[in-house]
Parts: sequence; C-alpha cells; structure tokens
Amino acid sequence: MPDTPLPRDELRATVEARRELGPEYESALTEAFLDRIETTIAQRVKAEADSRLPDPRHSTWAEQQERKRHLGLALGSLGIAIPLTGAASFSAGLSGLVIVWTGIVAVNVAYALGQRRRR
Repeated sequence: MPDTPLPRDELRATVEARRELGPEYESALTEAFLDRIETTIAQRVKAEADSRLPDPRHSTWAEQQERKRHLGLALGSLGIAIPLTGAASFSAGLSGLVIVWTGIVAVNVAYALGQRRRR
C-alpha cells in the first residue's frame, strides 16, 4: 500500500487547522480533507488492483500468440463476410445471407468452444 497518512491523522490535522483559522475556512478545509481521503482511497484501490491483476506487459509468448489468433479469426471472419454477404445477397437473396452468416457464426462459436475446452 502507498505510504499515506491515516485518515484519522488527516482528520485531526484538519480539525486543528479549523480551530486555528476559524469557521470561515471550514468549507475549504473540509473540501481539502475530502480530496485527500479520495486520493488515499484511489491509491489503495489501485495498489490492490495492481497486485491482483497480471501486468499485460509481462504476458508470456503463448498468451501473445493466443491473442494474435483471436484477432486473426475476428479479422478473417470480417474479411470473408463482406464479399460473401455481397455475393449471397446478389445471387441468392435473404436465404443466401442466412446461410453465409450461419456459417460464419458457426465457425466462430466452434473456435470459442474449442478454446474453452483447452483451458
């Protein structure tokens, strides 16, 4: 966790400053205190999240290759879908579109299910 003062210490310091400066500074002191608390909470949440989540810069070669395969399938599906959609709609109409898109969806679902089984 980041080295930040405990909220109690911050609150004590804020109350003491209010006593010294008077009630006309109460709003500014309260806002400053709440900003420090918010910053402390954000730092702690970030530190906790960073400790639990893997750093993508340290991914393994296999993970990088798997991401490339996923991207390749997605781009390949779109690349083949565009001309097939045009050809199917021109020659076979709606039934051709349904067949083309059913095939594209089936390929992607089969790939996703295969990936899930491998894990």
